[in-house]
Amino acid sequence: MNLKIKNILSKKNKTKIISLTAYSRSVAKILDDYCDIILVGDSMANVLYGHKNTHKMSLDNIIQHSISVKMGVKKSLLVVDMPKGSYTNPKIAFKNAKMIMKKTGCDAVKLENYKNNFKIIKLLTKKKIPVMGHIGYTPQFKKKFKPEGLTIKESKTLLEDALLIEKAGAFSIVLECITSSAAKLITSKLTIPTIGIGSSSNCDGQILVTDDMLGLSGFYPKFVKKYVELDRIIEKAVKKYTRDVKKIKFPSRQNFVDGTKHR
Repeated sequence: MNLKIKNILSKKNKTKIISLTAYSRSVAKILDDYCDIILVGDSMANVLYGHKNTHKMSLDNIIQHSISVKMGVKKSLLVVDMPKGSYTNPKIAFKNAKMIMKKTGCDAVKLENYKNNFKIIKLLTKKKIPVMGHIGYTPQFKKKFKPEGLTIKESKTLLEDALLIEKAGAFSIVLECITSSAAKLITSKLTIPTIGIGSSSNCDGQILVTDDMLGLSGFYPKFVKKYVELDRIIEKAVKKYTRDVKKIKFPSRQNFVDGTKHR
């Protein structure tokens, strides 16, 4: 087993697991000093490409961004989302997961739960491809957002799915937008770590879309905490640059490549 995955498993019930998304080398390099897991999420469809959902994210797109992210990662466990349509059956899933692992050098792939894809997880893990599961709100397959685990029946179904994912061989599982009571139940019953997003502090770890928590995406649901308004900081810098260019304050003499004075 990958040593990084062993490290993630060892954190269960001991210390919180820190996870964030990255789509480029520059961001990944910063996150790598602080994160246990870096996810190249298909959320880039919304964040970078302006799509209304994640459905149009292509395999080629996610592979190219993952190659960039990999260049900035040394310590963190690198997980890559398998985009919608890339794991419609076990044969296709294995072919594409193998391609992702080979081309990007990542440590694992992530699959959203849908119908009977427990068989796919079982096949991939049998073929030595580590898998992170994902239950609750699954953007690739659910058109309308709503919290899950609101009833005892819903919580039981979520738990059953989580246990099947664990049994299939997944090393961890994302719980997205489920109630705190359901998250607590699932986390207590699983031997693998749970990573929450909008699912309370009852999970073994947390993940957010980095652009959301930095104030860049414009998407701020209740479960996102904005740690900085980076959009305003960038705008301020751009305004200053604009003024400097117009007033011929930039480039100044020290910025000239040849070192000559401004004529």
